[in-house]
Amino acid sequence: QVQLVESGGGLVQAGGSLRLSCAASGRSFNGFGMGWFRQPPGKDREFLIAIRESGNTLRGDSATGRFTISRDNAKNTVYLQINDLKPEDTAVYYCAVREGSLTNSARAYDYWGQGTQVTVSS
Repeated sequence: QVQLVESGGGLVQAGGSLRLSCAASGRSFNGFGMGWFRQPPGKDREFLIAIRESGNTLRGDSATGRFTISRDNAKNTVYLQINDLKPEDTAVYYCAVREGSLTNSARAYDYWGQGTQVTVSS
């Protein structure tokens, strides 16, 4: 059974940083892209950024230079570093994986984590 477990969320002051982690298990993730989405309160889920095993990335419009994705293939873990956090970054952050090419479409992702809450206070 595939499981994605996010961690690293929490309450942080504006200007701070967080590093979110997502550990995947239950199968081989060779050939899978790993990505991050977020859902702000009252809004739709939006794509942030995704990464392939090779390190190639796809960045969404919302993932400014403050967002950095990385991946440890040996650990099947993907990370999201967010710097200079802003109140508008408040959201539930989800990781997701899909077999094949990177895409910004949530519907194309095969497996999802349960989400981790990030709250940024001003």
